[in-house]
Amino acid sequence: MKKAVLTAAALFLCILSAGSVSRAAELAEDTIAVGVYIEDMDMSGMTVSEAIEAVDSYVQSRMDTTIRLNVNDNWVEVSASDMGLVCEDTDVVEKAFEYGKAGNIVQRYKIMKDLQQEPYTFELQFQVDEDTIRSIVEEKCTVYNVEAEDAAVTKTSDGFDITPGTTGIQVNVEESVAVIVDTMSTWDGSEIEIDLVCDVEEPRGTEEDFALVKDVLGTFTTSFASSGANRTKNVTTGAEKINGTVVYPGETVSVYELTQPYTEENGYATAVAYENGREVDSVGGGICQVSTTMYNAVLNAELEVVERANHSMIVGYVDPSMDAAIAGTYKDLKFKNNTDAPIYIEGYVENKKITFTIYGHETRDTEHRKVTYESEVLETTTANPSVVYVADSSQPIGYKAVTQSAHTGYKARLWKIVTVDGVEESREIVNNSTYNASPAYCSVGTMWADPNATAAVEAAIATQDNATIDATIAPYAAQLAALQAQQAAQ
Repeated sequence: MKKAVLTAAALFLCILSAGSVSRAAELAEDTIAVGVYIEDMDMSGMTVSEAIEAVDSYVQSRMDTTIRLNVNDNWVEVSASDMGLVCEDTDVVEKAFEYGKAGNIVQRYKIMKDLQQEPYTFELQFQVDEDTIRSIVEEKCTVYNVEAEDAAVTKTSDGFDITPGTTGIQVNVEESVAVIVDTMSTWDGSEIEIDLVCDVEEPRGTEEDFALVKDVLGTFTTSFASSGANRTKNVTTGAEKINGTVVYPGETVSVYELTQPYTEENGYATAVAYENGREVDSVGGGICQVSTTMYNAVLNAELEVVERANHSMIVGYVDPSMDAAIAGTYKDLKFKNNTDAPIYIEGYVENKKITFTIYGHETRDTEHRKVTYESEVLETTTANPSVVYVADSSQPIGYKAVTQSAHTGYKARLWKIVTVDGVEESREIVNNSTYNASPAYCSVGTMWADPNATAAVEAAIATQDNATIDATIAPYAAQLAALQAQQAAQ
């Protein structure tokens, strides 16, 4: 009987307690339970709309927080929102509101008792956008990159004078992005400073480097004795552009990049150049002789030729297959320093001759080993027709002049021959070249007061027959000669 009474009493207390919880829940069913936090914000007794407003304000304050990025003591300030910061817990208020309202009466009662002992906190999860951060680093931080400046080198009679270079600093974009993302993953919402990862770029060229540069590795000279003033100017300008170039071990250089742009502002003039099998006037005409001379100096130095192209037609200043053309960006001479030390290129013009000399560290056996190059013509062709007659309306009938001489076509090959103590050790093909045959071009004047005369000469030119052209222009040429004589007598 006593046990039954105690059991009934316990049951009554549970029912009473459950009833109290039920009544408390009814009173708070429209607000968040006491002791519920979101981050450091006390949500106790707040309605859903009040809580949403509080959380929105908190998130916005985080997004407005300034983040300072340090780029080698240069500061870039951005807001967290600039980094694409977003709060991923869109239902956090709903979770806070539901906390303590789910489950049966006993479960709800337990949660309420726990809240009286210790608050329950919902933490917000923030996320930044990696691509957005990368854009910030690339657009706003890399502007503080400092390029390393290599040592300035000047050749003297005693060797080389070295002006030390300056150290460069480069933002490591990917590593910096990783640091920012990692820092923001544990960010507490306060203003912070983040040091970006920068790579130090040391300048090239020291006195120790150039202590080795004391040998002539290769040299070559070509003549442009028959060139006019403009072509002479272009060859001279090209030599000056290359003179003093330093190429470090493993580095590849382009003659086009060293000498362009081919403009009057850059020191070039209009002179004859090859284009589609014709001789044409072009600013920079003659630069190919610069490239060709450089090519042969490179061959003699046994540097690695990365790119080389022959001319469309044969040139007269070197043997077939020993030339190197420059044409826009599709024909270039590129070579690589495959030695263990820097090389220094000296280029100059003297007595209408251009010379390039390559200085470096000689490691070849120059006492016993000798390298020579041999041009071999494999095939020759001539143009058909041998002469092309072209109408020239700027000259009177009777005028007739060859404006371009004929070019023989060749297929040629260049051999590299190595001898040791006078005995041939190796013979290898350096390149194969094909040069187009081109006819001579002859301009024929067609200007005359009588349009019938012009039409007659043009018809004769169309036949491309020299005898027909001469017979057609002869009467007019005689008239012109008589008129010129009469004017001279007056």
